[in-house]
Formats: sequence, structure tokens, C-alpha cells
Amino acid sequence: MEPEVVAQGFAALGSEARLQVVLTLVKAGQSGLSVGDIQSRTGMAASTLAHHLKFLSSAGLVLQEKDGRTVINRAAFDHLENLAGYILKECCADEAVCDQPRMARRAAND
Repeated sequence: MEPEVVAQGFAALGSEARLQVVLTLVKAGQSGLSVGDIQSRTGMAASTLAHHLKFLSSAGLVLQEKDGRTVINRAAFDHLENLAGYILKECCADEAVCDQPRMARRAAND
């Protein structure tokens, strides 16, 4: 993963409001949410939410799909996982003995 793509992704998550939107979409799962549903769950004004969704979409963290007159928004789970993995792959790199990161242990136990 290119460092500039990673930096853009983390920058997009650097706003409390955008983080709230992403967490709302993560909780919603693969079915995603309409803008109105996100608005009712977050309490954000429509214009503010539209701005944040555009920012998150351009960073690749939110996928948008038109369904008739409704836009369905979904968390880009693969990209979010890649961002987390980018940071965690360096876990314990400077230690002589390294225990696996918690995410790797959790995945191994699934």
C-alpha cells in the first residue's frame, strides 16, 4: 500500500465527525445505510453529513451506490482492514522476541 494512500485514509479518519460516520457504517455492515439513515443515527445536519461523506468517499473509506433515488453508503471494509494492517505489520519489529499482534491472534483463533 502506498504511504500517500495510507496517509489520506488516516487523515479522513482524523475528524471526530467522520470517524462517527465510518463507525456508524461499520456497525451497519454490508447492507449499508442511506444518507437519511446515517443522519438520523448521527444527528448531523444534512449539508455537514454530505461534506463528510464526500471526503470519506474520496479517501476510499466509504463506497456509495445509487439505488433508484437513494444513495446507499457502505464502509469500505477491505480498505479499512488494509489501513489497520499497514500499521500493525510493523508490530514489534524492533524487539528480539515478538508476540503476535492481537488482531493476528484473534484471526488465528476464528
